[in-house]
Amino acid sequence: MDTSNSHEIIVNEITPLFHAEASKKPKTPLPKRQIGILMMLQLVEPIASTSIYPYINQLISELGITRGNHAAVGYYAGIIESLFFVAQALTVLRWTRLSDRIGRKPVLVIGLSGACISILCFGLSRTFWSLVISRCMCGFLNGNAGVMKTMVGELTDSTNMAQAFAMFPIVWCIGGFVGPLIGGILARPQDNWPALFANSFWGKYPYFLPCAVAACWIALALLMMSIFSEETLSTQRRPMASATLGVPSSESLPQQSMAYTPLQSLLTPTVVVTIANYAMLASLDVSFGALLPLFLSTPTNLGGLGFTPSSIGSWLAFFGIMVGVFQVLFFAKIVDRLGPKRLFCMSVSCFPSVMVMFPIMSWLVSTRGGVDHVVTFTLLCQLVLMMIWSMAFGTVFMFITASAPTNTALGAIHGLGQTSASMARAVGPALATSLFAVSKERNLLAGNAVYVVLIILGGALRWLGSQLPDEIQDRNE
Repeated sequence: MDTSNSHEIIVNEITPLFHAEASKKPKTPLPKRQIGILMMLQLVEPIASTSIYPYINQLISELGITRGNHAAVGYYAGIIESLFFVAQALTVLRWTRLSDRIGRKPVLVIGLSGACISILCFGLSRTFWSLVISRCMCGFLNGNAGVMKTMVGELTDSTNMAQAFAMFPIVWCIGGFVGPLIGGILARPQDNWPALFANSFWGKYPYFLPCAVAACWIALALLMMSIFSEETLSTQRRPMASATLGVPSSESLPQQSMAYTPLQSLLTPTVVVTIANYAMLASLDVSFGALLPLFLSTPTNLGGLGFTPSSIGSWLAFFGIMVGVFQVLFFAKIVDRLGPKRLFCMSVSCFPSVMVMFPIMSWLVSTRGGVDHVVTFTLLCQLVLMMIWSMAFGTVFMFITASAPTNTALGAIHGLGQTSASMARAVGPALATSLFAVSKERNLLAGNAVYVVLIILGGALRWLGSQLPDEIQDRNE
């Protein structure tokens, strides 16, 4: 009796351990070709949007709209960029909802075609309003950001989703590096290579060449996507493809009706909380993105670091590349170890510390008489914190994907998220830079009021993060 009882106890103690180990799902391999195509589409977006940055201020000056007032150039340049996000916010949800009905590929074709045409129109623009129309057209026709995240969600599951979303930041960083390079080198080709570009066309349209090169990148991506990419929406797959991918045809009918479900019925508490986190995250991130170059360029007597434009460009490029490389190398591993919710909460908890670094650097510059190795070390510490902060994006994309009730509602959910993020990105930079100016001009909290406001908003985001679901599960579980 004793022997059998002891044996039973051993079995009862050991069995749950084996069961827990067996219940852990093996990691699904990523569909490399399909993910690779999506990453190329993701690459051309920042190439096209950032290629205008090196010459946009000079272009506006040459249009004569500022009447020689160089201080107003930044105002008009800001209008052009903000209008893109406003236009995108007005239409991205409609595009993603449409992709739930007709498929992802047709909407991507429209978005890429619109981006290609609009960047060509931008290069041919000779008035301010033609620049505005071309950027608005790009925003109105471009729902690709939401649709691409939707496709990643459909191509992955809970075991490999983090690995796929980790690729987005580094691809964006590469595009953000290549785009300004194209714009800076190829703008005004008659000045740089007069023999090669002697035709009067290049004198009349001195900024068309970088736009044409960016358009060629988009056209190449469109061609590759049209030929090699497969439709991921289950109701638009060929019957043979659905069977191959393990999607029973009987599932298509109930799922298809979800694409026509009123939007209000999709706004479950989980969806609302997740999208609110994404909107707040995007707002704070774009605010930091606007504050950092402003702080770096502000003279030291006003609380900045007084860097030159070339130094600012080098630091921003260094920030971007390091954040992207860190995500690719470590994001998926950290998600597997900590879980999405813990990682998100840990990441957003870094934001107050990121903001505190600004007044610390101002104090160090004033006490040490300039920028030295201590200030540089503090700036590097801020970079480390931003690496941790950046992981919040990958995790929030995972939560958005998991919050959709079915794959055919996935486009609508990502569209809602992208709409919220676009609105935040349209408003955030202006609010942050205005708060910075008011803080310095009126010496509010010794010029640090902008950081206090953003720290409070960072605390609100940390609370919002605590409301996210504890676990992420596949929609078919």
